[in-house]
Amino acid sequence: MMQPKLPYRVVVLTHEHMNLLDLSGPVQALATASRQVGGNGKARYEVIVASVGGGLIMTSSGLQVMTVPLSALDALPIDTILAPGGCKGEEFDSPPRLIEWIRLRAPTVRRLCSVCTGAFLLAAAGQLDGRRAATHWAWAGRLSALHPAIDVDADKIFIKDGSIWTSAGVTAGIDLTLALIEEDFGHKVAIETARQLVMFMKRSGGQSQFSTPLVAQTQASDRFADLHAWIAAHLDEDLRVERLAEQAGMTPRTFARTYAAKVGCTPARTVEAMRIEAACRLLEETSDPLKRIAAASGHIDEQNLRRVFLRRMGITPGQHRERFSSHP
Repeated sequence: MMQPKLPYRVVVLTHEHMNLLDLSGPVQALATASRQVGGNGKARYEVIVASVGGGLIMTSSGLQVMTVPLSALDALPIDTILAPGGCKGEEFDSPPRLIEWIRLRAPTVRRLCSVCTGAFLLAAAGQLDGRRAATHWAWAGRLSALHPAIDVDADKIFIKDGSIWTSAGVTAGIDLTLALIEEDFGHKVAIETARQLVMFMKRSGGQSQFSTPLVAQTQASDRFADLHAWIAAHLDEDLRVERLAEQAGMTPRTFARTYAAKVGCTPARTVEAMRIEAACRLLEETSDPLKRIAAASGHIDEQNLRRVFLRRMGITPGQHRERFSSHP
């Protein structure tokens, strides 16, 4: 497919009871990136908000959005289609005419994207079969049950599988859009866009929808909630199993067995995950030297921090900072 000329035309689809932020987040990110005009003086993106019949569309928040009809796009080349999520009830209702339009136009575009339960629209149009896809964590099971040919990932913020991009719930649409901007115009433009949006870091698709403490507390119910909060506040201290057992008021052997049964992993693995998450946050949000970050996150020294990063993330701390730092 021939590379389109600037501006890239992005069509954001709408439907009744869609999530407003699924629409407004990506649209604002694209508009912010477009204010930084390209080298030839043209804006980077042209955004069209469209619906089946055009006119006002009622979102789930009660605000209405003005749209153009899909028929107005028949003669227009489209670079990217983005399908937001949201619905009225507990079952996603895929509008047949919208599904058919996606099915017809998908082969002609460079990218096909969804935010949140917008993945149900792409799935109903047959675009996700045999692919990995993300959606809102609360809807992942339903998407998988309806479309077993899709490899649904309930954890990732966003996933790129070829020309198909899918994201998790609501605000993850902004993360996905920043990744699209980075693919189109490079890291510098994407980071500057994130800063203009006052997003303190640009999360990668490989990151989880949930922070490590939140996941741990969800899995363990209330049993170890206080312990996880304590761990997060003492990452730079000795957190061997004996210390954790003492904090939990249990013998080391009983604690290790009970913890693994309730949480689904060892205490050491939780500690390591919290420490790596803390190090990522410091790399992204501060300009502190690696020695200070290693000490603050409980990794002792730079060499240990580097080893853990390579093993868990596949990149060095310096590479992570270069990709995701919110600092110039």
